[in-house]
Amino acid sequence: MKWAADATDCDEHLLALLLMLKSYRRMGCFPALEDVPEMVVDFVRRAVELPEGTLPVYRAERTAKHHRGLVRKQAGVTYDQVRARGIVEQSIRKEATAKNRPADLINIALEKVVEAGLELPRFSTFDKMASKIRTEVNASIRTGIHDRMSAAQRAGLMRLLEDRDSDGTTCSTG
Repeated sequence: MKWAADATDCDEHLLALLLMLKSYRRMGCFPALEDVPEMVVDFVRRAVELPEGTLPVYRAERTAKHHRGLVRKQAGVTYDQVRARGIVEQSIRKEATAKNRPADLINIALEKVVEAGLELPRFSTFDKMASKIRTEVNASIRTGIHDRMSAAQRAGLMRLLEDRDSDGTTCSTG
């Protein structure tokens, strides 16, 4: 509380800064203040005994930016989205050859970004990268298998896709 009070000049900024800190510690990123649930705003407002009706608002984006910097310093993280995205891509690409579930790939990438002491990119960044890279890696694996197969082996696989009768035998076409 003292840290936040020393860094702010009004109740609205104090509440906003405390919500930023709480949100960052809980989620690893900064939601828009209007996206913070009212229940959380009320809880923090009551916990620090601010007047009822105090809202977390900034009159200038410059103040919000300054406060995000203060929270990052307090949390011991760095804002470097280019480096964070690079770590996400590298870790997903490395693991995608052995893992196919997006949640597994995203969790590994999250751990690596946190280990690096960086602020997390948005979840949509992780999700899009996992999907894109997984598609690329799976296509590469399919191409590698296809290229190692003989024409006869490929024809045998294609026969598995032919229509079957109710007794499990291949339907005759013709």
